[in-house]
Amino acid sequence: MTSSIATSDTKRNVFVLTSLVTKDFKLKYRRSVLGVLWSILNPLLMMVVLSVVFSFMFRFNIPNYPMYLILGTILFNFMVGATNGAMTSIIQASSLIKKIRVEKLVFPLEKVIFELVNFAISLVAVAIVMIFTQVPLTFNALFLPLLLIYMLLFCAGVGMILSSLAVYFRDVIHLWGVVCTAWTYATPIFYPMDMLSPTMQEAMLFNPMYHYITYFRDIMMWNINPGMMENAICFGMAAFTFVIGLLVFRKSEKRFILYV
Repeated sequence: MTSSIATSDTKRNVFVLTSLVTKDFKLKYRRSVLGVLWSILNPLLMMVVLSVVFSFMFRFNIPNYPMYLILGTILFNFMVGATNGAMTSIIQASSLIKKIRVEKLVFPLEKVIFELVNFAISLVAVAIVMIFTQVPLTFNALFLPLLLIYMLLFCAGVGMILSSLAVYFRDVIHLWGVVCTAWTYATPIFYPMDMLSPTMQEAMLFNPMYHYITYFRDIMMWNINPGMMENAICFGMAAFTFVIGLLVFRKSEKRFILYV
């Protein structure tokens, strides 16, 4: 009996999850002439603008800078979009939470999966840049699903923490925007790592997005096979963040209905 109830709950949660992803996808591109093409055009246009700014004005000497830039940008934007969406997911679903019995964890996880879909579409832009800059696709690209697992765990963990905090403290929503802006400049997305001081380079090792972006560039651009150490670091940061996020979420979810 217990097994059948658990199966029924799982099926309902999966249905809610897929329905929400579909709904968000339709809402994002509703009344847009180009529709889903914006997920491809946006990173391309940003890459062109930033390439001009940082290649000619700041003159960073990075081989194949457009590729370097778009890989860092789309992966970081994946994190920002996923955590921002997850942060407000419980608040936005307040009417649904009050009406029906549903697993609350579904809502932040759905936002992360939705951003994963957008990231997958934006990989078309990466392919275009690879063709234009003559960067060959190698077998190291097979590590991409592994990187996405790390990113999903990490973003879900951060998203669960933020969604829990935002229910009780709405100021978190505004504060996170400031944090993401600072995090953008604290991560070598636009600039090379070697321009930083030795102290800053050591501090960068504690930045999860530095490791994930480096991993992405290694497999897609530099033809480097990620070693066991780098995989252990990426997984360790992701798993730790996910476990902490899950603990925080489970501890606070029972009182959500009183604050949403």
